[in-house]
Amino acid sequence: MRQGDDSRVILVVDDQEGNREVLRMFLTESGHIVIEARNGLDALNICTNECPDLIFMDLAMPVMDGYESVRLLRQLPQTRDVPIVAYTAYDTPTHRERTLRTGFNEFLSKPIDSKRLDLVLDRFFNGGALKRT
Repeated sequence: MRQGDDSRVILVVDDQEGNREVLRMFLTESGHIVIEARNGLDALNICTNECPDLIFMDLAMPVMDGYESVRLLRQLPQTRDVPIVAYTAYDTPTHRERTLRTGFNEFLSKPIDSKRLDLVLDRFFNGGALKRT
């Protein structure tokens, strides 16, 4: 969170514009600032200049997938502790387990469910694992 400001910067990483648009709509309606990337490499480049408060990351993308991107983001000092949510249509126990082993903090399946999204945001911003100032 930026000092003196209640808005959070959230990075949405997905190769599909429609998926980014849906998530952007939900997040901006909640008062958050949304930045976007089309793949994991773009996300890494963005995070060298702008450290988001939270990242939603698709798993299957061209150029660099979500698994590789998270592995690299966890090595950067500025993003080591940023919560990263796997945001994917691959909703199987195997994918859920692999995401958590890889370094994701949470798993959210597509299509987006606004109540589940609210729970995830509440976990990280209001009473959960991480509060940043």
